[in-house]
Amino acid sequence: MSSPARLRAHLVAAGLAGAVATSREESLRSYRLFAARDPRVLIGIDPEGAWEFPDLLALMARRCGVSADPRHTSGPDVIDPERTLAALDAFAGRIRAAARRGAPVLLGTGHPRRLLGFYAALADALSTAGCEILTPAQGRCVDILTRFGLRPHRLDYVRGVALMREPASGRPGCEPGAHSHSPLPVRVALEAAAQAGGPLPELVVGDHGWVCGAGQLGFEAIGLADTDDPAPFVGEAEGRVAVVVPVDDAVRSGHYRPLTRYVLNRACLSQ
Repeated sequence: MSSPARLRAHLVAAGLAGAVATSREESLRSYRLFAARDPRVLIGIDPEGAWEFPDLLALMARRCGVSADPRHTSGPDVIDPERTLAALDAFAGRIRAAARRGAPVLLGTGHPRRLLGFYAALADALSTAGCEILTPAQGRCVDILTRFGLRPHRLDYVRGVALMREPASGRPGCEPGAHSHSPLPVRVALEAAAQAGGPLPELVVGDHGWVCGAGQLGFEAIGLADTDDPAPFVGEAEGRVAVVVPVDDAVRSGHYRPLTRYVLNRACLSQ
């Protein structure tokens, strides 16, 4: 599924774009929390602009295709598949550039159940192309704020992709990792890489706190984001995040495989 037309049809059919499962209520709530500078929604971005609610709604309408009408307050939200395709092309361009120069790359996700396969395939292709896939701070403990308070998590890597595990989740049959939007893991990983004196990433690929935290620190960062995640799009608008692909980030993991094939095809990498 490497042609834009076929991928566009898949995006809509799978709920990755078009009408998505993320509700309008969730999105508007996130925009209001971002405007109030709630760190749970900032996820590592320290915005330079004022970014009040109307500004955020207008930005998300431009970047994602959501309705710009504040009176539209309920129902499923919408992602324009044309915007997704355009962003995937830009995303693939960054992957291609990193592969051509053999750049060290760091990949991480806060949605391992859904997105691990997408990033792992990119890691495999980049490694084959000669890039070093970095795994700094493996096993490091990071205290992450959850709805139950601060909980210790362990930074782990699966097929070259960073994720967080709760201490009891190392048993066979457990979830592949914890859901987290925190920017702390990428900060810990980047600090460990610097302290070790090894290579620092020339490209960070991920979502949520991974892409926002890295971009805020000045690293080239690209990733995926849903309509209720304004922070990466604000980072992109302010020049700290290089590329953000608007896409529903919580559909079945297998639905992201055509996106992987499309990106690798556009990046001229073997699959």
